[in-house]
Amino acid sequence: MADRLRASKEAKQVQLQRAQAAAASPDATERREARQAVVAARNIRLATRKAEEQARREREAARRAAAEAEALRAEQESRAAEQAARAAKELELGRREAAEQAQREAILAARRAGRKAKKRRGR
Repeated sequence: MADRLRASKEAKQVQLQRAQAAAASPDATERREARQAVVAARNIRLATRKAEEQARREREAARRAAAEAEALRAEQESRAAEQAARAAKELELGRREAAEQAQREAILAARRAGRKAKKRRGR
């Protein structure tokens, strides 16, 4: 049993030494640096994409806000035009009614004058 434990311990030591030697080798250092460069480049691409997406969203929001403002302005102008048209129509209706009333009054006045004249002649 002791031999097995000692053999296992020695195998672990050998593996550890190989791993340390491989990690200390110039090739491993280059590979690590290359991996770090790839990770850094990927992070830069992701950050750039994220910034572009944020800028696109902001432009879209500004465009929507401008379109909404334009629609609101057009709606207000339309309402103002409708109110002006309604006011002009009411004014015209009032003028027409006043003219008709004046005409009725003139007819009534003429009738009254005719009756008075008839009464005077009939005396």
